[in-house]
Amino acid sequence: MNHPKARIRLRSAWATTGMLVLLGLASVPAPLAAQEAAAAVQDVTVTDVMLPLGGTLLKAPKLTASGTRLSKEDLAAILRSDSAVPWEQRLAKLDAGSLTIPVLTSENAGPGDNRQTVTYRDVVARDIRAGRVGELSAAGATVSAIAGPNRSSGTYGQVRATDLDLAALSRLYTVPGDGKGPVQRVYGTIQVSDVTYSDARGTTVKIARLDGRDLGGRQVPDGWSGAFAIVAGGFDESSDRRPLAGAAADLIAATSVGSLEMQGLSVSDTDPKGPVLFEIGRAAYTSSGAERGTTLNNLSLSRGPLRIHVGRVAALGTSLAPTVATLQGIAAEPTGGPGFSDVEMRRLTPTLGNLTLSDLSIELPSEAEADRATPRDPRPPARGALPDPSRPGAGKAVEPRAVEPRAADIVADPLAVTVSPRPARRVALREANLAFGPPTEGVPSATRVTLSGLTLPADLLAGAPIVGMLPVYGYRDLDLDLVADATLDEKARDLALREVTISGRDIGTVRLSGLLGGIGPELFSGTLPAATMLMFSGSAKTLDLTVENAGLFERFLAAQSKDLSLKPDELRKEYVTASLLGVPIILGNSAAAKGIGAAMGQFVMKPGKLAVHAKSKEPAGIGFIDLGAARSPAAVLDRLDVEAKAN
Repeated sequence: MNHPKARIRLRSAWATTGMLVLLGLASVPAPLAAQEAAAAVQDVTVTDVMLPLGGTLLKAPKLTASGTRLSKEDLAAILRSDSAVPWEQRLAKLDAGSLTIPVLTSENAGPGDNRQTVTYRDVVARDIRAGRVGELSAAGATVSAIAGPNRSSGTYGQVRATDLDLAALSRLYTVPGDGKGPVQRVYGTIQVSDVTYSDARGTTVKIARLDGRDLGGRQVPDGWSGAFAIVAGGFDESSDRRPLAGAAADLIAATSVGSLEMQGLSVSDTDPKGPVLFEIGRAAYTSSGAERGTTLNNLSLSRGPLRIHVGRVAALGTSLAPTVATLQGIAAEPTGGPGFSDVEMRRLTPTLGNLTLSDLSIELPSEAEADRATPRDPRPPARGALPDPSRPGAGKAVEPRAVEPRAADIVADPLAVTVSPRPARRVALREANLAFGPPTEGVPSATRVTLSGLTLPADLLAGAPIVGMLPVYGYRDLDLDLVADATLDEKARDLALREVTISGRDIGTVRLSGLLGGIGPELFSGTLPAATMLMFSGSAKTLDLTVENAGLFERFLAAQSKDLSLKPDELRKEYVTASLLGVPIILGNSAAAKGIGAAMGQFVMKPGKLAVHAKSKEPAGIGFIDLGAARSPAAVLDRLDVEAKAN
């Protein structure tokens, strides 16, 4: 007989059991389920792991998976280097709370004798699901590289990455594709700190911090590993250039980068001519948004007493599309050959977009500092040896060296004149802007250059034509602005100089514009044949010249008056007479020549503005070769319509 309360408890137990069955949670007794769950999640350790990834071999003496349902045999099968199962399928089975690798070594061989080994310490991967890693970190790393006879080494500080897709990384490196598939993101973010790298030649590179976001790419025909090997191998004069061009185009087009940022970059070099230090405070690249492109902040270069600093450099709107298209065209050629022609090198030029530079300053050494910075051979010249023509005082007779007196024996000459060397000089530029249109055969269809606030000592221009006389006219420091704006019409083969302007504070302004014919992209190669071709094919169609005085003419007149022992007004009258009478005679005494002389005379009397407009009477213009071979200015003026006026 059952007690009523017992029956109530029994009914409650049955009800609870029935509910658990309905919920699917009571298929096995609770103690047994807990035991199986505990057995399913465990720590597994494997040793001597070797993972080939294209040309890179990863080696881990010990790897521990924690919080995994994989057995030791399952984990070893996933990580087998000789498995017939593709990496992508094996990595899809990799699940663990964390992976711990005390030491991980990456070995990369080739091309040739090149070798690179990176050893990471205390590598930890967390939240691994189907080959995707939520977070990957390493306490640091050491790097050792051999490039032929040169050796280098370095260290990394902490390394951290998030959202790492190992399966995507494996596919990119080892599985070929057509280069047109979807972008596969490999890293969500990656950070590396405290990078130091030095080579045997005395160059040291340091990076305080490196950050990247949304890094990945597309699969390419040779796989990334194969494409990198082809590019690294390069080519010689006897090899086919098509594989290199194709692999380079594939890698450039397939790479996808959301953003990259580098802070605290420094490159130092123990050059025998003087130690060199180059630094960048911040370098950043972003692939989208208003700041799409590359920006550099706080650049500096020092070499001995020379100091250069740039506040900011920005390259926005750049594109590698012309480069990729040219490489793809070379790769598709029916027959290949070695090297690249000058035309192809121009076509490889990317679209530059807009380049901006601001806050440039250059501290030039004084004469004494420059002399100290010049290394000298401490050894005395051998008796009877010929002088070194590259050294100061070369060519002088070599006399026997006298015994140098001691410092205590030296007595100052009271009549000696001490000449103080010039102090250090500074060149500065407030802002420079370069804007480029789409390229044609590697030459931009439009170019505009603007320099604002260029300041420099006037004596730096000593010896230069025209401007070299500015120090004579009393200018010590110059403050200049420059604008150059030109467009190239490939079909018409015309180069339009829309504006070339140079203006200086307290000096004046010179403005030039015009239209030149017979000019195509091939003339900008910089080679001698191109320059010669320009002489025969180029022509001048129109020319506009404007000169505005802002103080230079008065200084010129004062300096000339002093040299000629004349009063400024007297010299001015002579220049007016020479303009009205002498200029027309020199130019052929035509109506155009008299008009130019009259305008120059008015300008001399009241220096303000002088404007000259010239247009060829022939639609094709006057050939450069005709201008160079003209027997007199009159022969040129007869072929022009000229208008000149002053003020």
